Amino acid sequence: MDKSSLRQTLMATRESLSKTEWRQKSDRICEHLVNFDGFARSQLILSYISHRQEVDLSGLWNQRPQWGLPRTTGKSLSWHVWQPEEPLRSGKFGILEPPDNAPLVEPATVDLILVPAVACDRRGYRLGYGGGYYDRMLSSPEWSQIPTIGIVFDFALLEQVPVDSWDCRLNSVCCDRQIIEFSIDTVSIPYRTHLRSQP
Repeated sequence: MDKSSLRQTLMATRESLSKTEWRQKSDRICEHLVNFDGFARSQLILSYISHRQEVDLSGLWNQRPQWGLPRTTGKSLSWHVWQPEEPLRSGKFGILEPPDNAPLVEPATVDLILVPAVACDRRGYRLGYGGGYYDRMLSSPEWSQIPTIGIVFDFALLEQVPVDSWDCRLNSVCCDRQIIEFSIDTVSIPYRTHLRSQP
């Protein structure tokens, strides 16, 4: 299945979740992240505001002193320091984002990036929304060394997603059953499970 068809199928599945199931699955993912060493060690984390029933990470907002959220500016993302009590506004694609006068995040201060996705696979690749915003960002020198975690529901963790030459691998993927960490430089041992699968 090509990227476009797979994207449509998985987004339809995601949007068909009941509010109760969506909330329960999101809460389990937040719990995994809170117990993940890479999250626990991080002070400034880049995240996102859920849109079209993406995993809701709002359960994490009181867990860290500093967060960064993206604004879409042209074909790029600009990142701004944000606190949960601060206002958001509707931006491009109807996604909530900080105002343009919010303080900018310096890449050197970021400890972890929580990356939204339509799907991720067990090699560390991500299927995004087709705009290339995250791949452009993560391939740039100032962002490429910052650890990344793709965030998806279980049904969107696939054995393999279609990959193009510009697609960037993630360091980890978190879904409602587990976190998987990838050994990016090792071909023979592509991943290890950080948390035991839950029923």
